[in-house]
Amino acid sequence: MTGTAGIWGPSSVNCAVLAASEINARGGVLGRELELTIVDTGAAIEDVTRDAEDIVEFGGADVVVGNHISAVRVSLRRTFTGHLPYIYPSIYEGGERTPDLFAIGETPPRQARPAIAWLAERKHARRWYLIGSDYVWPWLSHREVKRYIAESGGRVVGEDFVSLGDHDHHRYIERIQALKPDVVFISLIGLDGVLFNRLFAEYGLSEKVLRLANCIDETVLLGIGADNTTNLFTAFGYFASVKTAHNEGFLGAYRKAFGATAPVPGAVAQANYEGLYFLEALARRAETLHLPDLTAHASSLVYQAGRGPVGFRRRRAEMPIYLAEADGFDFRVLERF
Repeated sequence: MTGTAGIWGPSSVNCAVLAASEINARGGVLGRELELTIVDTGAAIEDVTRDAEDIVEFGGADVVVGNHISAVRVSLRRTFTGHLPYIYPSIYEGGERTPDLFAIGETPPRQARPAIAWLAERKHARRWYLIGSDYVWPWLSHREVKRYIAESGGRVVGEDFVSLGDHDHHRYIERIQALKPDVVFISLIGLDGVLFNRLFAEYGLSEKVLRLANCIDETVLLGIGADNTTNLFTAFGYFASVKTAHNEGFLGAYRKAFGATAPVPGAVAQANYEGLYFLEALARRAETLHLPDLTAHASSLVYQAGRGPVGFRRRRAEMPIYLAEADGFDFRVLERF
């Protein structure tokens, strides 16, 4: 709700409230009504961890659905393991194997790899510069991205990591000018991504250099502004502009609940909706919220929410990935992988 990722807070809460309302209208989870408590994970990690320890010690929750950055997840998984089911619906770096933790978001092999190959083939992208926030998700994602760039015949000409909340991006923009990449791969979070992309366009780079961002959804796009998004591409498992029956149903319910002027439910916010629907499907299959049983029944699970059918196999989610290009204040889907 606060910090550089706080830009997603209002729409994230809306999506969680909507999912809880819909599930409760059908009888809840195993006959029990969902009651939401919102905990802000935008504070310092040690403060968030103390909140989590209080939840465990005082029985403040039956289940945790955590849509926050991976640095928070890495800390909280030690707190919740063995005590509570922990569903993590966010895009992340992959490889999560913690017992009792169910990571259902997009990962680099499914999200970044086909997008990089597409830009190499269709836009003849060869020279890449990488910039990301300075924590575990960009670190590990970039490691994979470099491999995919090499597979596509390209090479990395530069890479930088930026402290969360550091909004002085001039030196990075000037480095990009000097290096002359074909593509800038962006793993900056929330408000940091907004301000970087605005400055990128102010320097006149948007007409010359492609951008591929792996965490820019409709919310961030609105912050960047329509005049600053030329040649900006992104890949996600969800876009509000995707025309499917599941998405139309989700968006119709969202607008009915919160009004036509409510914050747009982009991929990051919609993940909260997915997380609660995953919980419902997993509990129904296990017929309990007992931790070992939930873990045992998670293999080969299929659930449905705004993205449509999503499989959860071998501890990772399998969903369609869409490549889209910014078009003013919206995204135009180009490919489905």
